[in-house]
Amino acid sequence: MEYKNLGRSGLQVSLVGLGCNNFGRRVDQQGTTAVVEKAIELGVTLFDTADVYGPGGVSEEYLGVALKARRHDVVVATKFGAPMGEGPYRSGASRRRMFNAVEASLRRLGTDYIDLYQIHFPDVRTPIEETMRAFDDLVRSGRVRYIGCSNFAGWQAVEAQLLARAEHLTPFVSAQNQYNLLDRRIERELVPACEKYGLGILPYFPLASGFLTGKYEQNKPPPEGTRLAAMPGSERFLNERNFETLSGLRSFAEAHVRSMLELAIGWLASQPHVASVIAGATKPEQVEQNVAAAAWKLSPEEMAEVDRITRRREG
Repeated sequence: MEYKNLGRSGLQVSLVGLGCNNFGRRVDQQGTTAVVEKAIELGVTLFDTADVYGPGGVSEEYLGVALKARRHDVVVATKFGAPMGEGPYRSGASRRRMFNAVEASLRRLGTDYIDLYQIHFPDVRTPIEETMRAFDDLVRSGRVRYIGCSNFAGWQAVEAQLLARAEHLTPFVSAQNQYNLLDRRIERELVPACEKYGLGILPYFPLASGFLTGKYEQNKPPPEGTRLAAMPGSERFLNERNFETLSGLRSFAEAHVRSMLELAIGWLASQPHVASVIAGATKPEQVEQNVAAAAWKLSPEEMAEVDRITRRREG
């Protein structure tokens, strides 16, 4: 396993991280423990969850139980900000909401600190200064070690970093956004902003909700039980343009005697701005496959060919 510094911080994370959004939803406690133990065995250190994953934060609970005595050997990342119930006090990034959310996450995780605490979505109702000062207080209290953002636009990440710099507050070290071979939009503004202001990129949905595995067929409904089968508006995703791009990528992978999984994760792992690829798993063997896929480091020539195939995918 390769390890990289997260942004300009001294925190090192495994090049492949484990996304825990399936815990408590598609995987029970026994299955969660099996997946987590296999991940640790293979050198995975970054475990990414959120208070909203699983009914009532079950993902955090399952992860905490699965880690047990290995808690201090890993990096636990969680998120807050998404609605956890009805009413104005169960969502957002106000000081009140943050302090309540972090205490609840600490209880569920069974720990006294969170390695990486991330705001899940921008909160347009709360001034960013209030959020960043609350983050800083949590870091100074020891309950949080590092902070990050998720689903931020480039300008929002820059605004937060400049505020932190001007007011001597704790800055973000990471940005977690959707990023894959079909969706490269963050390369326009967010990636340059992160490179300039010291944030490491943590891509989620590296397989484009499973589309890049090739399990979906053109002009056919998604197989029952798949992510896209349950996703509203999935027909917009299963379009001719995406299938055309997939065909080109599949031919490229086959020419290099590689699988689509290896291409999807290997391409992200080859990006210098990517610190860790957040890949989900419901079975231990899927963790093995994800970790093995990151071993393919694409050459500059191979990266250029992939760029040609996915040209204007970010448009």
